[in-house]
Amino acid sequence: MSESALKARIIETVKAAMKAQDKPRRDAIRLIQSELKRVEVDERIELDDSRVLAILDKMVKQRRESISQFQAANRQDLVDSETAELLVIQEFLPQALAEAELDALLEAAFAESGATGMKDMGRVMAILKPQVQGRADMGAVSQRIKARLSP
Repeated sequence: MSESALKARIIETVKAAMKAQDKPRRDAIRLIQSELKRVEVDERIELDDSRVLAILDKMVKQRRESISQFQAANRQDLVDSETAELLVIQEFLPQALAEAELDALLEAAFAESGATGMKDMGRVMAILKPQVQGRADMGAVSQRIKARLSP
């Protein structure tokens, strides 16, 4: 199986950061590489682009949660560090969806699934997740679906 294009791009970016002696960027990209390698070793698989995107999306979510906790604890140094990592990780994600694009995808998913109540939320999420992974905050998407399905 061939290496994913996204993973190859990450490798090239870390090489460029090393040549430029950009230590914070290099370290952030190495965090990404180590997480990808951990998943490959643990699961004994070769990652494809969709799985790399899912891992990057999870890393973004972790950074956002950490930032909010560090802000609550008044730790600006850690907030700055996590924010820098977050910005580097987001470079590898596809462009975020505009509200109008997300609304159109939501409408299409509701039409396709025929969802009428909360019991249908899983069907709507199953349709949407591959389309919006890495391009929208899944928590926010989930909240929008719940709001629409709630009586």
